Amino acid sequence: MSSFKGGMGGNMQSLMKQAQKMQEQMQETQKLLDDWEIVGTSGGEAVVVYMNAKKIIDGIELDPKVVDPEDVEMLEDLIMAAILDGYKKADEVYKEKMAPFGGMGGVGGLL
Repeated sequence: MSSFKGGMGGNMQSLMKQAQKMQEQMQETQKLLDDWEIVGTSGGEAVVVYMNAKKIIDGIELDPKVVDPEDVEMLEDLIMAAILDGYKKADEVYKEKMAPFGGMGGVGGLL
């Protein structure tokens, strides 16, 4: 009976090592997602939005030609389209990179 307990302890230790390794790999992947640059565009790149693969926006560029005080709604639509384009690209990267972990590590299901 003692050899059975010893066998279980070895399996448990092995599982714990595997879990720790997986956690370390997931943390490395999360860091990669923080640093991954995603570029969303709209209007033929008249609006460019920069974000990481976790959808944190860190920059927007506007072509001055699309800044028309008489048509603010068009500019708003172009900005939203560029953000949504970036989000779509970020989702693809996130899913690809987090697939080995079963998609764990999401932020409240928002990603």
